[in-house]
Amino acid sequence: MEDCIFCKLANGEIPTDMVYEDEKIAVFRDATPQAPVHLLMVPKIHIASLDDLTDEHADLVAHMMCMIKNVAASEGLDNGYRCVINTGDEGQQTVKHLHIHILGKRQMHWPPG
Repeated sequence: MEDCIFCKLANGEIPTDMVYEDEKIAVFRDATPQAPVHLLMVPKIHIASLDDLTDEHADLVAHMMCMIKNVAASEGLDNGYRCVINTGDEGQQTVKHLHIHILGKRQMHWPPG
C-alpha cells in the first residue's frame, strides 16, 4: 500500500530505530512509547489487520510469533513482557497495518483498558 507508514518504515523508505529485520518482518521502536521498551513488529507485506489474515499468511504469522521471544531477549525483557494486537476502531488500531506491540521493563496492569 503506497501511503502506509508502517510499510514505509518496514521497507526502509522512512528512517526508524530498527531493532530487528529479516525478509518477512521488521521490528522497530514505537515513536510514542507506552513503556520503557515499546517495540512494533510488522510484516513487510501489507496486511491491514488480524481480520485480513488468510491461510496464505500462516507461515508469516508463525514466524512473527516465534520471533517475539528472540526480540524480547535481545531487549533484556527477561522478567516478562506484554504483546498486544489492536484490531479495528473499537480495538484502538490507529495504523491500518497489522502490528504487534511488544512492551516491557515496567509492571503491566490488568485489565489493560
